[in-house]
Amino acid sequence: MNDAYDAVIVGSGPNGLAAAVVLAEAGRSVLVLEAKPTIGGGCRTEECTLPGYRHDICAAIHPMSLVSPLFRRLPLKDHGLKWAHAPVPLAHPFDDGSAAVLHRSLAATSATLGNDGDAWSAMMSPFLANADALFAELLQPIRFPRHPFLLARFGALGLRSCASLVHSYFREPKARALFAGCAAHSFLPLNAAASASFGLVLALVGHATDWPCAQGGSQSIIDSLASYLGSLGGVIHVNREVRGMGDIPASRAVLFDLAPRAVARIAGDNLPSKYASQLRAFRQGPGVFKIDWALSAPIPWIAPDCKRAATVHVGATFEEISASEHDAVNGRVADRPFVLVAQQSLFDKSRAPEGRHTGWAYCHVPQASPVDMMERIERQIERFAPGFKDVILARRTMFPADIEAHNSNMIGGDIGGGANDLAQFFFRPTLRWDPYSTPNPRLFICSSSTPPGGGVHGMCGFWAAKSALRQRKTITVTS
Repeated sequence: MNDAYDAVIVGSGPNGLAAAVVLAEAGRSVLVLEAKPTIGGGCRTEECTLPGYRHDICAAIHPMSLVSPLFRRLPLKDHGLKWAHAPVPLAHPFDDGSAAVLHRSLAATSATLGNDGDAWSAMMSPFLANADALFAELLQPIRFPRHPFLLARFGALGLRSCASLVHSYFREPKARALFAGCAAHSFLPLNAAASASFGLVLALVGHATDWPCAQGGSQSIIDSLASYLGSLGGVIHVNREVRGMGDIPASRAVLFDLAPRAVARIAGDNLPSKYASQLRAFRQGPGVFKIDWALSAPIPWIAPDCKRAATVHVGATFEEISASEHDAVNGRVADRPFVLVAQQSLFDKSRAPEGRHTGWAYCHVPQASPVDMMERIERQIERFAPGFKDVILARRTMFPADIEAHNSNMIGGDIGGGANDLAQFFFRPTLRWDPYSTPNPRLFICSSSTPPGGGVHGMCGFWAAKSALRQRKTITVTS
């Protein structure tokens, strides 16, 4: 390849493709390089159990996609993306056969939370009144806010630990557990500062929009981005592993949709040694152990509301969830892990043969844990859905090492782009005002190891592309 490009993006995950799209929309010539035979990064869909069963290998449910300012603007629907919506975004079962339910309606949610219903509504309603503004503030790097009072109000709650917040707001187990399950998406111990922010954001997204899945699989998000990029003249090459800068064609800018360690490995000689060392020191979060199932029937939940939800959080009480997350961060595996379950085939018939279903689940485990969690996960689901094991036709398990082999960005099975402790969440991957730029004005980072972090929203790529476009002497329109 002798052609020169304005920008080369290394990696074709949601953020890499988002960066490519933003640059192509600005009239730049763009090439995306993907090491694997299939584009998508953490958004690939495959038949990995039995023929006709389509499984999301990593990301499955996409609450942040619906509130992403970029995805809301892009014509992805015109390029084939359709969302599948369940009657309710989330259900959380309990041992007595009941469930707390995150409805889109605040009132309906409150009705499942007993005496804590009013407290739940009081917490959420001020933010829902300004939801679009809040999500726009949260899905950007640290900047002078356009809505400082709204953001300050959110910070007053979100910077607290989940444990502190739920014990000050809620008096009963259901609200505490429902909020804790949302907060546990942080991969943080629930007594850690800012763990409450994840609970707030995910609950608010459920009320403001939904927690949908993509029809046909998460790959559909990637395919729609790729289709739109192609319409803008962007080019994608697969089976193009980048081991060093010599593997990257001539270009005015390079954007890495890669983990910081990979950037340091590939571009270290083109970066100051101190900065490269900071990239290598970037800390990863806990890993995940994941299972995909081909099922002969839907998961037989006792609580009827669990059969109406795309996502089910399995972990009963706040205390149980807290213990599970504490173990994962501190190098132990829980006997009763907190399990995140998705059942896309209930609402997307393309996922399995007629009358059959798929199941998807993972739990958090220590970095690179070699422990087989299959029995623990299935026992947890069986606890709330007796007979579950009887409907399993086939399964595929993924240890953290398998997750990393599927997507090298997910080091040790970390699907969140790095540890989310307070300092690293705000200043990722290093302490820089523009976290996407590097000391080399030609090189940029656009992965989920930059703000605003994990989730399928494309905003890391969006902001990285904007950073590259500001380097007017570095990236100019090709003549």
